[in-house]
Amino acid sequence: MLKTRQILGCSSGFVSHRWKPYSNTCTSSSTTSGSLSFLSTSTCSNPLLSYSSSSSTLLPTATATWSSSTRRHRFGALSMSSAPSGSSPGAPPSSAAVQSAGNARKINFCQLCGGPTKHEIPNGEEKIRAICTVCERIAYENPKMVVGCLIEHDNRILLCKRKIQPSYGLWTLPAGYMEIGESAAEGAIRETREEACADVEVLSPFAQLDIPLIGQTYVIFLARLKTPHFSPGPESSECRLFALDEIPFDSLSFSSMVVTLKLYVEDVRAGKIKFHYGTINKRPGTSPSDSHAYTLDYHLQS
Repeated sequence: MLKTRQILGCSSGFVSHRWKPYSNTCTSSSTTSGSLSFLSTSTCSNPLLSYSSSSSTLLPTATATWSSSTRRHRFGALSMSSAPSGSSPGAPPSSAAVQSAGNARKINFCQLCGGPTKHEIPNGEEKIRAICTVCERIAYENPKMVVGCLIEHDNRILLCKRKIQPSYGLWTLPAGYMEIGESAAEGAIRETREEACADVEVLSPFAQLDIPLIGQTYVIFLARLKTPHFSPGPESSECRLFALDEIPFDSLSFSSMVVTLKLYVEDVRAGKIKFHYGTINKRPGTSPSDSHAYTLDYHLQS
């Protein structure tokens, strides 16, 4: 499965949370409940300034503050790309990509009464919606929230090999769609238990990655194993710990996984783990498993 909750945006700040991982095991084992709290606010100005990964030149950074009790951090804005040759990593995302995200799924029948729908822009709105021709109900589509864990253990990272489509046979962090009634951290813990039969403690948020083209937002948490036990769940064929120089970047399932692990490796080698926000812009027409066809725009890091 796949999950997330949006926790940071340029126009809004963090709110206070206290995370209490619950215990619900894949195999019989006892767990202890831990807690994590944070309080942060953020603002950002001029997030379009960027970093060129090809020239390693840092242009003027966007400024922001992140307060956590007594500490302050600066968010720097930059951009990275993994687009194939012939593309233009520095170019802004096209309007076609934004439009296709809004029109990706057509709703042909009303979910309330079953009547046929028409597709037009309702009064006072800006996007095409599916409107029932019988009861006039407007169908709104919202992004899917995906949550997962980046699990550190003995300087290695836990990855799962997918046993389901899409991206069958490729490696991923344990992650999935967040369920109604759970927090983002609880969803990430549950997904880890389902996919890797592992009990984890969430340590801190690591990355929020928005993918407008496919209507998904990923929130990835740093986590640790409570016990050194893990095994493949129903959706995984294998679970393994990888050293940083062993991470199979050519066999990762999704662009979100490539970006998350690249950022983590960079942070470890720089000696400081940061929080990252960014927008992954996929090329229109590419499949979810085309994990290297992307640019990371509006990259902010604490």
